[in-house]
Amino acid sequence: MIYMDNSATSPIKEEVLNEMLPYLKEEFGNPSTLYTLGRNAKKGLDQARANVADLINADSKEIVFTSGGTESDNWAIKGIAIKLRDEGKHIITTEIEHPAVKNTCEYLENFGFETTYLPVQENGIISIEDLKNAIREDTILISVMHANNEIGTIQPIEEIGKIAKENDIIFHCDAVQSIGKIPVDVKAANIDLLSMSSHKIYGPKGVGALFIRKGLRLDPYIHGGGQEGGKRSGTENVAGIIGFGKAAEIAKRDLEVNTEKLTAIRDALIEKILDRIPESYLNGDPDTRLPNNVNVRFAAIEGESMILRLDAKGINGATGSACSSKSLSPSYVLSALGLADADIHGSLRLSLGTENSLEDVDTVVDTLEEIVATLRTMSPIWDNEKNASIAFDESSFTSH
Repeated sequence: MIYMDNSATSPIKEEVLNEMLPYLKEEFGNPSTLYTLGRNAKKGLDQARANVADLINADSKEIVFTSGGTESDNWAIKGIAIKLRDEGKHIITTEIEHPAVKNTCEYLENFGFETTYLPVQENGIISIEDLKNAIREDTILISVMHANNEIGTIQPIEEIGKIAKENDIIFHCDAVQSIGKIPVDVKAANIDLLSMSSHKIYGPKGVGALFIRKGLRLDPYIHGGGQEGGKRSGTENVAGIIGFGKAAEIAKRDLEVNTEKLTAIRDALIEKILDRIPESYLNGDPDTRLPNNVNVRFAAIEGESMILRLDAKGINGATGSACSSKSLSPSYVLSALGLADADIHGSLRLSLGTENSLEDVDTVVDTLEEIVATLRTMSPIWDNEKNASIAFDESSFTSH
């Protein structure tokens, strides 16, 4: 199997699993208890918190563990909305945010909040001028993702953070796709709130974290026994958090090596696809994108058929984000780039991982070339396009 859907989820690394196993067996204590088992669990949580904080240049006291990126996004946005509702009810985000952000903003609109959804340019990156022009006196929050989950484009978060700070506006960043793949520094980018997820960096599912800048107080999103320093109640998923912490440690340790490796594979894959498969195009910016993201589209192709045929050949990819990949609706992210529905439905996302190699590239491209050619023989759209092209060539010939 060649697995190229790491933006959906990544496999747990053996180092991570080995770190988790004791906390699933002998070290099973509740970290809120005072006896040895509990203290051992608490010690493990503290180390994991320090590892996650270190990955984003934060203090360990600024990290609160959650169930994942979706909870972190919800808590950050709803928490600020509730806290600052008397100061303003305007939120700025983008048209290509993850549904955890987009749907949360839409939900808040039912309670009198207004959201400005910034458009993106053809390369998937917002205009800083558009952001500046969108700011109002009642703007309380700017929420912009660091890197997009579908097209991998990277937003200028340091510029965004600077603008937010100058205007005394809270800045939330969904960094679920970027941590562990590119450098993330909450201090340099003036980020107030940052969402993270474990299973995108070779850790377990069901674990995430929210960075909350020191001095910024959010009301608890989940009420109960007052765990996580009173910020997020519920007995901690100790083994999962331990795994997240280890994954964060490895991600920081191997960041430079992995970035170089994945960028080389990404560029080779893009180049060979565009070179060998007629009417194939890259979605998103060719350079300002995650080192592991390849998102391409093929004229006159139906994406779901392509995915199933790739799967039959032992290759895993996606047509869009994992959260909506079973939907037949066109991707709103690709729509925001100005693509037609037919082009969107012919798009393929291949997200690389550390287990991939340059040797995989030829296998994937060979297989894709065959699949696209086969699907086009059955496509009435491709047949019409080809006939139109032939008719044009013949009329040009006879006119001469």
